[in-house]
Amino acid sequence: MFSRLATVLILLGSIWMPNTVAAAELLYFRSDACTYCEQWDDEVGAIYSKTDEAKIMTLRPVDVHDPQPEDIAFVKGVVFTPTFVVVDKGQEIGRIVGYGSDFFFWENMAVMMKNLEEARATRISGCPEGQKDPANQFC
Repeated sequence: MFSRLATVLILLGSIWMPNTVAAAELLYFRSDACTYCEQWDDEVGAIYSKTDEAKIMTLRPVDVHDPQPEDIAFVKGVVFTPTFVVVDKGQEIGRIVGYGSDFFFWENMAVMMKNLEEARATRISGCPEGQKDPANQFC
């Protein structure tokens, strides 16, 4: 009895409660044949999930040899590996092409974080007054 009631309440809650917006994604276009990808995996990939950036931009590896998933078909022009593309709400925010060192990667990520913040602020500024939801970046 309790489990049926709990299931009903969960279902009703998912209907009545507003959905939260998924985190932005850091698409990591990679190849197993890429030595720079291996270097990134060792130097950054091993710790990325523990960073503040990971809380805002979920890492999503994409093998360049596989068909590109439909939900990121709007990302065009990836030629070199590794390429890191920041996407949010179906929009490309910016990209980092190549990998030279962890220092330069994190410096570029700081720029991407700022670009993401600005894109979200711009999106919110276009909302009618009283309908802004800064926590979720949508009207």
